[in-house]
Amino acid sequence: MACPVQFLCRGLRTVGLVLLYYAFSIGITFYNKWLMKDFHYPLFMTLVHLTIIFCLSALTRRAMQLWTGKPRIILSWRDYLRKVAPTALATALDIGLSNWSFLFITISLYTMTKSSAVLFILFFSLIFKLEEPNPFLILVVLLIASGLFMFTFESTQFNMEGFIMVLLASFLGGIRWTLTQVLMQKAELGLQNPIDAMYHLQPLMFLGLFPLFLFNEGLSLSTSEKLFRVTELSPLLHSLATLSIGGTLAFGLGFSEFLLVSKTSSLTLSISGIFKEVCTLLLAASVMGDRMSVLNWLGFAVCLCGISLHVGLKTYYSKNKGPSLRQLNTKSPELELPLLRNGDEIEDSAVDEDEEQEITLH
Repeated sequence: MACPVQFLCRGLRTVGLVLLYYAFSIGITFYNKWLMKDFHYPLFMTLVHLTIIFCLSALTRRAMQLWTGKPRIILSWRDYLRKVAPTALATALDIGLSNWSFLFITISLYTMTKSSAVLFILFFSLIFKLEEPNPFLILVVLLIASGLFMFTFESTQFNMEGFIMVLLASFLGGIRWTLTQVLMQKAELGLQNPIDAMYHLQPLMFLGLFPLFLFNEGLSLSTSEKLFRVTELSPLLHSLATLSIGGTLAFGLGFSEFLLVSKTSSLTLSISGIFKEVCTLLLAASVMGDRMSVLNWLGFAVCLCGISLHVGLKTYYSKNKGPSLRQLNTKSPELELPLLRNGDEIEDSAVDEDEEQEITLH
């Protein structure tokens, strides 16, 4: 039986990982909104971020290979184009539209609307038979949909164009995370480690988003004094450095999510995500000056109840009636990052052996 000191260490480690996840997740949301005030090229920004994520993923894979002495997985072109491309395209459009919407809407409206992705994830999970239908899902859908309606009803800072973009991004997010779950659970592909998945996804995401960038921003950006028509080196370096921050935050977000799931559980990440939405709205109201009425806050509370019910149902069915989603053991030694290996690994696994490790559709 673990001593109190070990439980305290585990608790402090979990809090630290949650705070790291919050820092990257909330940070990139406010960063995107801040950057869009002066830099009106969200698709180009997304392409830069994808490039940085790919480079950092490649460096991380190289470090893991040197540490373990085992080569990392590299998919064949046939599997790459047939099985990874649909996930990459849905992911690219989800991220691209989400960043694009910051030109039009507030952080609070973005956060609330993006929460509706749970509805689309449920929908596509049922279609792909990744989740078993149950009557409580109807209540989950009603709570989230009602909360979204109450939040947007007579909102003083509502923008229809941005709202439609985020709603479409949420729909694509449902496809994205469902396909991602299927992709990562195919053992023959060997993409269970999110670093390997990120490495393989980024090039196809770049190619999928690039035509939309050319159509919408290509001509305008080519004549912009912020990049291609810059007359001095200093503003150009400033723009590139500013864009690089977002790419680093995006990679850190994916990496921190993996750390949190691998050292705790997907349930911890799901619950942390609920409180993260609350923190984001409170910061948006206090820092960015977003205005929210009592009805808006009530709608947000109703939506959180729906999301919380969904998390609770996933936990109940996974522990009492078998998993509603196919399981992935993230504590497998082959999935363990070098920096996660430590002396108390055996003790941690003994404490955690009853925890179900699901692919989190977050």
